[in-house]
Amino acid sequence: MRKRVKIGIITAIVIIIGVGTYDLASPLFISTEVNEPLPTSAVESEVYQKFITMSEEEKLDTAKQKSPEEREEIMTTASKINNSVNESMDQIPQQQQQQQQQTQNTITTASTLRTGSFVGVRDGIHNAEGEAKVIPFQNENSNILRLENLRVTNGPDLYVYLATDKTASDFVNVGKLKANNGNQNYDIPAGTDLANYDTVLIWCRPFSVLFGSAELSSVT
Repeated sequence: MRKRVKIGIITAIVIIIGVGTYDLASPLFISTEVNEPLPTSAVESEVYQKFITMSEEEKLDTAKQKSPEEREEIMTTASKINNSVNESMDQIPQQQQQQQQQTQNTITTASTLRTGSFVGVRDGIHNAEGEAKVIPFQNENSNILRLENLRVTNGPDLYVYLATDKTASDFVNVGKLKANNGNQNYDIPAGTDLANYDTVLIWCRPFSVLFGSAELSSVT
C-alpha cells in the first residue's frame, strides 16, 4: 500500500514538473505571427516632418543648409508617400469648354494642339510617366496644360513648369503639383509663348531637382 502511495506521489510530482516545464519551454516550440501595418505617422521621418511644415520661403532657405544625408532622407521619405487626383475635362469652366469646341471645329496654326510623353531622369530614383497636353481655346492666349495618367515619384514641394529646357533656367510656373498620380489641369498664364516654353518639367523647387520632363511637339 505504501509502495502504491509513493508511486502515486512520484507520478504527481513528475506531471507537475512536466506541465511547468512545458509552460516555460512552449514559446520556443510554438510559432506565431503578426503582421501589423506601419502607422502612417511612422513613415514620415522627423527630418521630413519638420521640413514639410515650413513655409515656402523657409524651405528654400533651409534646403541650402541641408547635408546630403538630410536631403536624401527627405527625398526618400517623400517618395514613399503617394497621392492622386482625377480631374476630368468637365472641371474646366464651361466657357472654356465651348471655346475649345469651337477651336477644334476650326483649327488654326495659333491653336495647334501640343503633346508630349513624360520620361524620368533615369537615375533609378526619380521616375515619371504619362502624357502632357496643351489644350487650346479660341483665344490663343488661353490654354490649359493637362497631365494625363501621370505617375511620378513623389517629392517635397514638386511644381509644374513650362520651360525652355530641362535645367529650368527659364520657365513659367503653372502651379504646385496637385498629386503625383492621376489626371490634372493647370491654367497656362496668358501670353505664354508655347513655341519657346515647350518642355514640361516636374521640378522639386527647394532642392532644384528634376523628377521628369515631357517635350511638347505640335500635332496638326
